[in-house]
Amino acid sequence: MSSCIDLMDFNRETTLILGGSGLIGSACCRKYPKALAPSRKELDLFQRDHVFAYFRKRKPRHVILAAGMVGGIEYNRTFPADFILNNLKIQLNVFEAAEEVQVERLVFFGSSCVYPKNAPQPMKESAFLTGSPEPTSLSYAVAKIAGVQMARAMNEQSQTSRFAALIPNTVYGPNDDFNPKTAHVVSSMLVKFHQAKEQNEKTVFLWGTGNPKREFVYVDDVIEGVDLAFRLTSISTPLNLGSGEEISMRDLAALIARVVGYEGECCWESNKPDGALQKLLDSSNSFSLGFSPSTTLQEGVSKTYAFYLSQLRTEHLVMK
Repeated sequence: MSSCIDLMDFNRETTLILGGSGLIGSACCRKYPKALAPSRKELDLFQRDHVFAYFRKRKPRHVILAAGMVGGIEYNRTFPADFILNNLKIQLNVFEAAEEVQVERLVFFGSSCVYPKNAPQPMKESAFLTGSPEPTSLSYAVAKIAGVQMARAMNEQSQTSRFAALIPNTVYGPNDDFNPKTAHVVSSMLVKFHQAKEQNEKTVFLWGTGNPKREFVYVDDVIEGVDLAFRLTSISTPLNLGSGEEISMRDLAALIARVVGYEGECCWESNKPDGALQKLLDSSNSFSLGFSPSTTLQEGVSKTYAFYLSQLRTEHLVMK
């Protein structure tokens, strides 16, 4: 495997992390503390002029685009226009500015929802653009599809591989979104079970039938995929990053309940949407290149819950 850049150099101010306050971006910041990670106040990614001015001044060599609007099924259904407009604005501004200053590599994070709803499982990268996405997150999926295709088009037109699109499956971990209105499934369940435990509630109500299966990837493992994307001289786009293991929502709920210490019952609201019945990635390409996620779901959920509890303690101290 040939090297694209010296990873020591990746930890300097030639690297730009966009979305540094989010789940993936904050993990990048923890691993590469010397990299540039402007706040929204410092760099508004919705403002094209701001983005171009920042790139022209800083001239980053390596960019991690982890910024964007994300959320669970209900949030996607409530704000579909916001999802497509906000994500497209960010992607267009950053991709064009990165092209202008000729970055050595830009890593863009797509999502498993870019693949067709009825794609054969596990989903290979070759399934991209072969069918319609799952409708409950259609606007978000279309924006991410555009980002992946943007990366491919940039590479094709310039005959390079400077733009890389990584497709992690459902990411979770410290600094996740724990707002019940916008959170994804792991953090949402952690909050529900914790609150039920604290309030001595006998039943927790969860969306869907509990039958759909999902694959989860701990955020620190995903960052190893970023290292991979920067090491390679050339990289195919997109590239899947999965754990290789899946679990039903019903079994996930049982696991999270054990971690939290909740001993009540789960009631599944089958009148609520399940989303896709299965979303397992075929990550054999990234595995063959050295990607090797090592965090078990039990370990990852325990670490995520510990982080959530630390945040609650911090909020309590601030309120006092």
